Amino acid sequence: MPRLSRVLPVVAAATVLASCSAAVPGTPSAGVSLEKPGPAGAVPAGLEEFYGQTLGWGDCGAFATTANDRRAYGSKRDLECARLAVPLDYADPGGEKIELGLLRHRAASQQDRIGSLLVNPGGPGASGMAAAASLAANLGDLGRRFDFVGFDPRGVGASEPQVRCLTDAERDADRLDVDVDTTPAGIAETEAENKAYAEKCAANTSPEVLANVGTRDVVRDLDVMRSALGDEKLSYVGYSYGTRIGSQYAEAFPGNVRALVLDGAVDPTQSQVDSLVAQGAGFQKAFDAFAAWCAQRQDCAVGDDPAKANDVFRQLTLPLIDRPVDVEDRKLSYDDAITGAIQAMYSQELWEPLNSGLTELANNRGRVLMLLADTYYDRDADGKYSTITDAFNAIHCVDDARITDRAVLDEATRRYKEAAPFLDDGRPAAAALDSCAFWPVPSTSEPAVPQVRGLPPVLVISTTGDPATPYQAGVNLAKALGGGLLTYEGTQHTVFLQGDACVDPATTTYLIDLTLPAEGTVCTS
Repeated sequence: MPRLSRVLPVVAAATVLASCSAAVPGTPSAGVSLEKPGPAGAVPAGLEEFYGQTLGWGDCGAFATTANDRRAYGSKRDLECARLAVPLDYADPGGEKIELGLLRHRAASQQDRIGSLLVNPGGPGASGMAAAASLAANLGDLGRRFDFVGFDPRGVGASEPQVRCLTDAERDADRLDVDVDTTPAGIAETEAENKAYAEKCAANTSPEVLANVGTRDVVRDLDVMRSALGDEKLSYVGYSYGTRIGSQYAEAFPGNVRALVLDGAVDPTQSQVDSLVAQGAGFQKAFDAFAAWCAQRQDCAVGDDPAKANDVFRQLTLPLIDRPVDVEDRKLSYDDAITGAIQAMYSQELWEPLNSGLTELANNRGRVLMLLADTYYDRDADGKYSTITDAFNAIHCVDDARITDRAVLDEATRRYKEAAPFLDDGRPAAAALDSCAFWPVPSTSEPAVPQVRGLPPVLVISTTGDPATPYQAGVNLAKALGGGLLTYEGTQHTVFLQGDACVDPATTTYLIDLTLPAEGTVCTS
């Protein structure tokens, strides 16, 4: 079955392509400022030490886990970082503790400061610290009124321990292993590989950590953050999967919500299969828009007739199944070419590189498509990967119900290929059990329509041409939460704080004044 693609804000993708814990410290390290503004607001019994802990804020350099982090954190002296202690298992708060990384851009006007504004960029598995560092320069009035705080969820990035399953070399090898053989022998081989992956995750991360990395636990962490930062009520911006965190927080702690912005919503009404098929249709819609844009160019790699673009794209990429293209000391696989194309669907800013990459592929070269795929997998020029892929898999496997019925998998694959014909590999619609079917720990939650009472107005932003979280998902989430809907007409994934002259002011007004945009407001690109 095709994988459910990660849902990431375009700001991170565009940026990448272009180019000692002290949760409750005793004696602070040099340059570390101790703060204890909490506990604030409601504090669950038995968790007082976490909700009221002292935070040690200092230089962010030690928190960088990737080359991109080192560049982002090192170049911005107005950022500071700390670690937050939380229970590994909230059922046993006196047991093992883990730590989450926090990054803060302080409010420019402490006199007019409202509180903290927490942000999560989605994934699941993406670094909120890196997202906050990237977005800090675009805050406008928000940067004056709020401390802007990004966090790495448990198991992710600078949080400790990390979820890690494969080595860098194993990840490179996995990208070259194209699993398109749908014969019984081919499916058995793929399932053996998926089972081995699950076993490596358990061996390299531990079942205890894997059992507690889901959204159920991130929501509890978010409430600890709220209090430890000194906020009686939560103000939060969630992108993509981050909307799932936000909506589940609203359900768990409705009385603790001040403001929620949910941009690029994950649909709470859909099954995993329906969500996958809807995402495939979203990617196809974005590819169709790319093909129409490209057809106006003399150098269009998929031709001057958008109706034929699916076939041209497949003619360019399918030969890679048997003959990967050399890219220096690496090889561009079929999966990498598809992943690179999917990456480019997240933002119109990446259509130009996609066209260049497909033009290269027609000439038996693969540098640009490899760069796009590396961006998706968060691999740097030195061959080092972040943990985003392993974290994505680990969180997905405990957040969603396992699909072990092969008939359901086969049907999902058939529907996906019909929804996204440009991604059809031409093989029969048969699928192997994925790694979640062999996961060593049980699921801890599953998508459901939030049941919320007493929630203040929240704002959902949905983009008409969003490839990864289609527009209707935002409509459904706004309805489920009884919130406002802001529509953005465009082809990209998420939009807030990316410079739009309509979306940014309307959403900023909501976050500061708690005034929703007028019903039916539509912003155009």
